[in-house]
Amino acid sequence: MKIKSLFKLFVLLFLSGCIGASSTGLFGTGVTVAIDPRSLGTQIDDSIMDKSLDARLISLNKSYLLDVKTKILDGRIFITGKVNAPEEKLKITKLAWETKGARSVKNDIKIKEDFNFQQSAKDILITSQLRSAMIFNKKIIAVNYQIDTYKKTIYVYGISQNEEERDEIIKEAKEILDVEDVITSILMVSDLRVKKD
Repeated sequence: MKIKSLFKLFVLLFLSGCIGASSTGLFGTGVTVAIDPRSLGTQIDDSIMDKSLDARLISLNKSYLLDVKTKILDGRIFITGKVNAPEEKLKITKLAWETKGARSVKNDIKIKEDFNFQQSAKDILITSQLRSAMIFNKKIIAVNYQIDTYKKTIYVYGISQNEEERDEIIKEAKEILDVEDVITSILMVSDLRVKKD
């Protein structure tokens, strides 16, 4: 009886540790469980892969905790952030490919330059404008997407219900003033290995 109680407590603590205060949803993928088209098993697998990759990156270099962001959707790994040298970018890509269950790796890491407050503020503004536009657009389920902006280039990661939703996101992003490029890593529900029943 005690073993069952301890197991339930462990599962509860594990799951509660994965729930963020923001809209990143359960397992931190940027998609809420109620809306996420992936099966619960796939969501858990992605979460375990993400935590494992993050731990290995931090053990490689503690600064990666703040400088490098990873997202894993259906075994596909997406990496953004900034590093000091091209060799670091290659090491991170290799580490991602070595993650058990990795189906693909998309590395959008940039090489660091001198900090530019004006550019950084502009990138934050672009991200917030796109996030707001997506929330107010009825054709988009905004919680299914993660947005990063670096030097006026928008990176969007997530799972789209259909091509119309994906096209709406690209349209909204391109309408924002000063955006130079939009790079999307959007999976379609039909591309998922295992979908929610």
